[in-house]
Formats: sequence, C-alpha cells, structure tokens
Amino acid sequence: MGVDDIINKGKKLLDENRDKIEEALKSEKAEEVSDKILDGAAEAIKKVVPAEQHAKVDEVRANVDKNIGNA
Repeated sequence: MGVDDIINKGKKLLDENRDKIEEALKSEKAEEVSDKILDGAAEAIKKVVPAEQHAKVDEVRANVDKNIGNA
C-alpha cells in the first residue's frame, strides 16, 4: 500500500464520518481539553514575547478556541 492509498483511505474515512467528527469537536470534553491546551500554549508564548504582544496572543487563542468545543 502506497502513501497515496493511505491518504485516499484517510479522506474516505473523513468523508464517511464527518458528522461524528464535527460532533466530537463541538463536545464539552473537546472544550475542556482544548481550553487547557490553549491556555498552556498562550502562557508559554507570553513568557517569550514582549508584554506588548500579550493582547495579540490572547486574541489568537480566542479565535482558535471559537472553532473547538462548544463554548
């Protein structure tokens, strides 16, 4: 089985399970996990960027969060 075959099978599985995947991404558990990951990433980034960039970090974090979970 070649790489193209694997990619095509992945695409097929994604298409067949799109509703289940979207439902899982909008779940309470996804929200909880994503919040923890996004909070940790934002705090880590804030430690290495200048303070004047912290608002931008928060903005990016909020934009990503809107697309994962249910809140």
